[in-house]
Amino acid sequence: MKAGLSYRKREQIAGGFKFVILLVFGLLLITPFVWMVSVGFDRTANVTMPFPPKLVPKHPSSFNFGIVFENGSLIKAYLNSAIVTVSSVLIGVSASLLAGYAFSKGRFKGKKVLFVVVLCTLMIPMEPRLIPLYKLFNSVHLLNTFWPLVLPSLISGMLIFLCKQFFDQLPDTLREASQIDGAGEFTTFFRIYLPLAGPIVATMIILAFIWSWNDFMWPLVVLNDKELQTVPLYLASFSLENGTRLGGLTMALATMSVLPIVILYLFLQKYIIQSIALSGVKGE
Repeated sequence: MKAGLSYRKREQIAGGFKFVILLVFGLLLITPFVWMVSVGFDRTANVTMPFPPKLVPKHPSSFNFGIVFENGSLIKAYLNSAIVTVSSVLIGVSASLLAGYAFSKGRFKGKKVLFVVVLCTLMIPMEPRLIPLYKLFNSVHLLNTFWPLVLPSLISGMLIFLCKQFFDQLPDTLREASQIDGAGEFTTFFRIYLPLAGPIVATMIILAFIWSWNDFMWPLVVLNDKELQTVPLYLASFSLENGTRLGGLTMALATMSVLPIVILYLFLQKYIIQSIALSGVKGE
């Protein structure tokens, strides 16, 4: 009995120790974000940045955010980013679901070789692909449009890999039973497997959203028109033009730029946690 209590006590102490460590690291990670929001609410930061840094401004003011909301250029950049991001997410997630299902449940020649090719794309960073992609879209006269930002999301090695791993965990008996009832592959996918893929879909949506919304280098290369600037490009140009003179406005802009990602994650966090939990469950 004493041994059992001793073991339970050790487990409680170990759990408490882990919680403290995670709490400390969590606070360290969130501190820059809190400081960014704090400076955004500090009107005096437009004259000089507060030093030493303060997590709570001395005289909070919504002046900077009022200026940001009145800025037509930022609203235009938001609309541009929304168009690009929503299109990229829809195309990328839809294509990856179909490809992941095919690699997991499909039976065709060369499946393993094709999947290895898909995985190899994960080893190639964006920088070596910039020139080939630029020449490709230039040859079809699509530069300075949103198409070069949307079409590359059609093939995402990471999302396809995640989908395949998720569908591998679902039993093949579902597909076999559906085929016995006379259903085709598309019917089996849309009516049987897709309704079960909610957690992985939520995970892919937020990943694809972050990748597209935060993308900076590729839009910088293919977009020359200021009317087509996305939020990262507008934020970078604003910071470059003003430097640290308007620190409060810059931080308010930065806060607004990450706000959609935070909101999306808060809505989808339940499904993302389910996806992580299900990743350890293997279907029979």
